[in-house]
Amino acid sequence: MPHYYTLGQILPKRHTVFRRPDGGLYAEQLVSTEGFSDLYSLAYHCSQPTQVLKIDPAYPAAPLIADQDNMQHRLFKGFDLARADDYLESRIPVLVNADCQISLAAPRLSMNEYFYKNSGADEMVFVHMGGGVLRTMYGNITFKPGDHLVIPRGVIYQFRFSSADNRLFIVESPQPLRFPKRYMNKEGQLLEHAPFYERDIRKPSELETHEEKGDFLVKIKRGGKIWPYHHATHPFDLIGWDGCHYPYALSIHDFEPITGRLHQPPPVHQTFENQGFVVCAFVPRLYDYHPQSIPAPYNHSNVDSDEVLYYVEGDFMSRNNIQQGNLTLHPKGIVHGPHPGAVERSIGAKETKELAIMVDTFKPLMITQQAFTIEDPDYYRSWLEK
Repeated sequence: MPHYYTLGQILPKRHTVFRRPDGGLYAEQLVSTEGFSDLYSLAYHCSQPTQVLKIDPAYPAAPLIADQDNMQHRLFKGFDLARADDYLESRIPVLVNADCQISLAAPRLSMNEYFYKNSGADEMVFVHMGGGVLRTMYGNITFKPGDHLVIPRGVIYQFRFSSADNRLFIVESPQPLRFPKRYMNKEGQLLEHAPFYERDIRKPSELETHEEKGDFLVKIKRGGKIWPYHHATHPFDLIGWDGCHYPYALSIHDFEPITGRLHQPPPVHQTFENQGFVVCAFVPRLYDYHPQSIPAPYNHSNVDSDEVLYYVEGDFMSRNNIQQGNLTLHPKGIVHGPHPGAVERSIGAKETKELAIMVDTFKPLMITQQAFTIEDPDYYRSWLEK
């Protein structure tokens, strides 16, 4: 979990008089989770953040489900999805259940005309390709390929891309994304055996304070709809804030792999978890160093999880003919494992240069209509020996 942080101007004591230079009051806002029982931040606005000029009719944003009871290994060619200019229009849901929604996006343009807030889910945006600045009410985060951008629910943000060539892998969750418990001590500090450290967590900086008044469009997602709200004041009007509820970045390139004499199971690659799923990062690493070790993973039947793998780059050692941007789904209860030749090929190998993101969900994933437009229908036959 992120630790206490502060940016901009705050008072020594909360809930006390905080005056503007003109004598008026700054508007204090508590942004809290689980009522008043979990992470929160205190933000100070130049103007009252409650001023809404109008609300346009909501429009649908729910995924269109094509298969609710999948029981087949699937492969989806993510780079076959058409690009879109607009960020929200480019977000295409592929897999979904009650605990998460997995989407792919290839936006061309920055969000210059509106702001966005997901009021019902935390978001993890993995940057496969592209770079720029994530502008938020809490400050800015510069991002580049390999970054996990974790944006808690309720955070108003904009993407400013530095080019038109952007590829994003997005996971939405109604539950907060947390670091694995085994990585932390009882005070929440990352332990010595964790594969990343507090220094690797990049927090917001460059707090923007805009005091303009006007008509500012904030598109708010809740459930299966997006509500266009027109605010009378700029959403980025914070003079300062403090707390533990804020966006941050963690690069896959700062993940230090855990290795051993024999093949290590996927939990050693874990980055985030909650009650509904876990997220892992497969990164370049040395292979197992037992003299008779088999680096390729063994055949595996996970009877409690659906497994999703998003392939970023490199030669994924257990697979044949996998391309950048491919997304595989291995449902619970069906055995999967290395492709033909992968086991023999891995023996004696010293290292791998692969990069991939894995999401293991504890409830079955449903497949959207859009996903089937980019499916390789013969993937389940790829384990047949020639």
